[in-house]
Amino acid sequence: MASIKIAGVVNDSIVDGEGFRFTIFTQGCYHNCPECQNPQTHDVNGGRDVDTDELFEQICENPLLSGVTFSGGEPFLQPKPLAELAEKVHERGLDITTFTGYTLEQLWQMNNEDVNALLAQTDVLIDYCEPHTCDFNHELGEQNSQRI
Repeated sequence: MASIKIAGVVNDSIVDGEGFRFTIFTQGCYHNCPECQNPQTHDVNGGRDVDTDELFEQICENPLLSGVTFSGGEPFLQPKPLAELAEKVHERGLDITTFTGYTLEQLWQMNNEDVNALLAQTDVLIDYCEPHTCDFNHELGEQNSQRI
């Protein structure tokens, strides 16, 4: 399939979406959010390259999974291989949750074919922005910076 740069995986997460999840922590992020839970994933030169076929095989080995989560780092720095992997995951009947440091509106404004492909394959998007900088903070209350 293709290669992606990852920081690591969790085979059976219960905190990265609904049900049992196979979570892929992508490597590389430019957001530098001060509250980031995964700062070790920021360095775009860190992590390791992994073939998405290898990841798909690992996903298929776990019959208890309800879905796959793309976290980071920033998954939308590698949208094409993740969209291709997500398509195969959907064929297995599993869902896709994607965490991002972009807002949905920012992703739409990119008008990028690969970004749009990953969005199309994403069942649940959890977007994030810095508190006090996004319009949706006013809708949800100033303390909220994630939107599902």
